[in-house]
Amino acid sequence: MRVLMVGDVVGSPGRKAIKTILPKLRDEYKIDLVTANAENTAGGFGLTMKTGLELINSGVDVLTSGNHIWDKKEIIPHMDGDLPLIRPLNYPPNVPGKGYINLDNITVVNVMGRVFLNTIDCPFRTMDTFISNNSERSDLPIIVDMHAEATSEKQALGWYLDGRVSALVGTHTHVATADTRILPNGTAYVTDLGMVGPLNSVIGTDSDIIISKFLHQTPIRFAVADGPIRFNSVLINIDTFTNKATSIERIDREML
Repeated sequence: MRVLMVGDVVGSPGRKAIKTILPKLRDEYKIDLVTANAENTAGGFGLTMKTGLELINSGVDVLTSGNHIWDKKEIIPHMDGDLPLIRPLNYPPNVPGKGYINLDNITVVNVMGRVFLNTIDCPFRTMDTFISNNSERSDLPIIVDMHAEATSEKQALGWYLDGRVSALVGTHTHVATADTRILPNGTAYVTDLGMVGPLNSVIGTDSDIIISKFLHQTPIRFAVADGPIRFNSVLINIDTFTNKATSIERIDREML
């Protein structure tokens, strides 16, 4: 199975790149499944039904998210609907939405870190419980989007789940890392996928705005930058007989 996991999609530039680049990648690499982190698709913060469907119609199969999933209230009534959208599994019980999605031949899970982020349930124990409760699908691959700030927390969860999931990839920082590898027991890993958004920016936001924020420490309205666009993702090959990853490679593109 060939899985493409795409970094945080930022605003209209990110959606444009998905629409332009993703169909070509699916054809070129014969990709079976595409995930994309969609929590920044609506103006850089949050997700709407319209922006979510735009990604789905461009070839994304599963939308993952993180702490910004709550930024656009209009998406909340749809989080328990038919949209293939998941939010971090380790939010407290009875929160809208679901933390995983079972497809015919694979399970996609979303968890969130706690270092420098919300104090929610432990992602390590949450994954233990999930894997135990999902034993009837133990013959199918599990891939995980770990939405977290701290590289150490992502790495630790990768090692903790090595051999129990087929892949664990990090999202949230919008900065692509160069540490793609297969861990010793067969789990594909990268600390951060990166983003699909403006190249000449500070993690997708207009750089002048962010510089002003750092200089003056006063409230300022953020805006998505424009110009050339970076597309960051990884391609993972999974042996469906063993559920172990056999390769992981960066697939990065740029467009004007």
